[in-house]
Amino acid sequence: MPACIEQFRMPRYREIPDVGLYLDQTVKYINRSLAPLGCMEITASMVANYVKKGYISNPVHKQYSAEQIARLFFISMAKSVLSMEHIARLFEMQKQQYALDVAYDYYCDEIENTLRYTFSLTDHLDQAGTPEDRSEAKAMLRSTVVALTHIIYLSNRFETMKQPEEECTAAGRMALPAGEE
Repeated sequence: MPACIEQFRMPRYREIPDVGLYLDQTVKYINRSLAPLGCMEITASMVANYVKKGYISNPVHKQYSAEQIARLFFISMAKSVLSMEHIARLFEMQKQQYALDVAYDYYCDEIENTLRYTFSLTDHLDQAGTPEDRSEAKAMLRSTVVALTHIIYLSNRFETMKQPEEECTAAGRMALPAGEE
């Protein structure tokens, strides 16, 4: 997976289709984009529920815009570390301080930067944004991203550990912890 992480890139706001994607297209687009991370998927029923609860706006003519898709990217990832109530609070903070396209692109930068650092693909964690642009919203977002990337890392490591165990079990041998063979 480190090779996937090194190549991983979130679509920036201007790259998200704004022609209006239907629900199934939206779900496929998000899941395909996040597939290299190996641990997050969204379903059509989840999206419908987020609309019903007001976390994203209603689709227009059953089509989702770039704004809604950007919010769904964030929800898809952040729901593993935050409650929906807290995600909604972060959205409110973002609305008060940053345009969605700016906030979303900053989020993309943070995810990519922190993933590479967490997977030891770089020896430093870059500071996204400008030094004078410090806010509670950015600090909370960074904390969310750090927690999220650690979950991705741990899921990957446990999955990697499980593979040799499955191979040994399939071969009819008892699997031993690494280093005890």
